[in-house]
Amino acid sequence: MKRNLLFPALIFLLVLTVAFSMTLGRYPLALSDIAGFFLFKIFGAGSMEFERYNLLGSLLLDIRMPRILAAILIGASLAVAGSAFQAMFVNPLVSPSLLGVLAGASFGAALGMVFFKSWVAVQVATFLFGFLAVLVSVGIARMHKGNTLLLLVLGGVISSALFTSLLSVIKYIADPYNQLPAITQWLMGGLSLVDGKILLTAGIPQAASIFLVCLFSGYLNALSMGDEEARALGISVEWIRMLLIFLATLMSALTVVLAGMIGWVGLIIPHITRMLVGPNNKVVIPASALIGAIYLIVVDDVSRMLFNVEIPIGITTSLIGIPFFAIILRKAKKGWN
Repeated sequence: MKRNLLFPALIFLLVLTVAFSMTLGRYPLALSDIAGFFLFKIFGAGSMEFERYNLLGSLLLDIRMPRILAAILIGASLAVAGSAFQAMFVNPLVSPSLLGVLAGASFGAALGMVFFKSWVAVQVATFLFGFLAVLVSVGIARMHKGNTLLLLVLGGVISSALFTSLLSVIKYIADPYNQLPAITQWLMGGLSLVDGKILLTAGIPQAASIFLVCLFSGYLNALSMGDEEARALGISVEWIRMLLIFLATLMSALTVVLAGMIGWVGLIIPHITRMLVGPNNKVVIPASALIGAIYLIVVDDVSRMLFNVEIPIGITTSLIGIPFFAIILRKAKKGWN
């Protein structure tokens, strides 16, 4: 597809997906109902009974809209973080969990659920330990001289193993009747607890990080050629890489704050995007954001509507992502050539 048509087409598809998702739920709505509500609320056009206006307002603005916006932010964040990591580490198998951010954030969430009563404290602990896990990875890499990329990857493996083990300790000492089920539910991912306040708090830094990674996508093209080539172009490789790691970590940690563990998005969406648009990160990064957003909205719809009970979205992304990645793996290398 031509680049001048790609982004309008993806934006149109995103709008279409959002509109369709707004109609879905235990109380299905027609598109005409949704259009009528917003026209009446924003422009005062048409007429609507007071009780129906309140019902639609509660369904659309309090329940469905925060959930859809959260899916957009999380899908875009994980896809952009995955694309950035894969370009930085010149490795198509890298995902946002590479440096331990998801393992650290999961440990922070479990720690907060066991030792703190406040939900805000749980979210703060989730965010802080996500960052701490990445700092451990970077610290281990800096303790030794040698191949920086390889040491960072090994540091991430050690950090992930450390915080996964600590998570097991927390689960072992948690109350098996209340705390352990809550931790297990959180680790499977879900958008049911998202509200406007947490969405605003996490959404602004996430959107800003996505925008900044898009701005630095030209540097990702240089880094994907190798450190020596990037230095030859006058790029401060260490500083640019640390900045991009910070932005990708911020985005990834905030997705755990919003909805728990959601895997595979940051691995398969960059591959799909590169298959569609090629290896230029100036196109891959913003296209990944849009495709990731569309993908997670659709997956959330499947999670909500497939059975009478809602399936945790982390399970659905894994069930879809694993066979899908196995199918596209043979073709995925085309995007890197």
